[in-house]
Amino acid sequence: MIRLFRDWKSLCLALFTVLIVACATLPGAREDGFVSLFDGQSLKGWTLVAPQGGGYGVTNGVLYCAKGGGGNLLTEREYADFILRLEFKLEAGGNNGIAIRSPMEGGSLAYTGMELQILDNDAPKYAKLQPAQYHGSVYGIWPAERGALRPIGEWNKQEVTVSGRNIRVVLNGRQILNANLNAVTDINTLLKHPGLLREKGHIGLLGHNDYVEFRSIRIKELPRANLNNIPPDGFVRLFNGENLDGWKGLLARPNDSPTNRVRLTPAQLATEQAKADKRMRASWKVVKAELAFDGKGDSLATARDYADYELLVDWKIEPKGDSGIYLRGNPQVQIWDPRDGGTNAVVGSGGLYNNKVHASTPLRRADLLTGEWNRFRILMLGDRVHIFLNGELVVNNTPLENYWQPDQPLPATGSIELQNHGNNLWFRNLYIREIPRD
Repeated sequence: MIRLFRDWKSLCLALFTVLIVACATLPGAREDGFVSLFDGQSLKGWTLVAPQGGGYGVTNGVLYCAKGGGGNLLTEREYADFILRLEFKLEAGGNNGIAIRSPMEGGSLAYTGMELQILDNDAPKYAKLQPAQYHGSVYGIWPAERGALRPIGEWNKQEVTVSGRNIRVVLNGRQILNANLNAVTDINTLLKHPGLLREKGHIGLLGHNDYVEFRSIRIKELPRANLNNIPPDGFVRLFNGENLDGWKGLLARPNDSPTNRVRLTPAQLATEQAKADKRMRASWKVVKAELAFDGKGDSLATARDYADYELLVDWKIEPKGDSGIYLRGNPQVQIWDPRDGGTNAVVGSGGLYNNKVHASTPLRRADLLTGEWNRFRILMLGDRVHIFLNGELVVNNTPLENYWQPDQPLPATGSIELQNHGNNLWFRNLYIREIPRD
């Protein structure tokens, strides 16, 4: 010992170095900014929804999905942007999934949330899957590269980075997925997967009756700046926070109807539009970078028409407030106070109020208290609509009917309108992302 180390300080330094190296190589070793999601002993911090068979369990520091069991094992907390690291081990033919930005519910979260596939790619029974159904893919949406899985029975290391609309997956040190969800423009995919629009949600393990093991599950949340009048990537501002550029007053009745407006001569249209713009400037004002309406004028419309798009709108009302958002010039995504005691308003905002044949009420009530800011995220594709209110899916792939001509299809384009209903209203952070048609 004396020959190897000149003094006790050298010996201690050597032992400390060995200890640091050893700890760094242990599964789940602490990393800067990461916290553990699995304590190695229990399912604390997780909730099992719609359990099947033996569900999930813990043994020898490993979290496992039972053979013939599963369900949706979801974190109690929600996450928006993050880096997730974990290890998993498959048996032959194994199948599971990682839920991201998921709701707390049963069923297939590949649609109402998103699922990153965990799969034995080489199993013969999976030979004819679609490209976006193999390991690491955003299931049914974006295919991952193949060839990075370790042999069956060995531990795999996977890192998932979710930031805004970007998802990156690294498997055993190799990047297999780098997806920009804004690049997904196929109408059928977008309508089938409203979960693509979620800003946050639960992380989960999605069992499919196969035995799969997990360990060393940890997460690092990434900061996200939410600044007013600064659009997210891929979006542009409809309202610039300074003036009414890009907007016009909606013509007075009966010319608020697009079917009536088309009958006006160019001269008549110009005259009526001038009147409407004068009323707009009197009642719609920009106050502290917010669009404020005094309740005395008419509705506000975009100066140009839009076809397919994703729309973000923050809105605020007072008690007993009532308004709406017209899409393609047609009413309406409902806005009102669900706590005013009225028999209709109790269902909450976000429904397609004027629908007669298809659903007109929201799937759930997600309104915040009056006086607080609410946020709509609306996807308009063809004649169908997804609507999120404050992060909750309230309309799922529902047709918006042609109010003005019920026997005709919804117009292919039209203005976006902020409805006057005789109430004080406030709007901000109006952003749009146009989606090209194939």
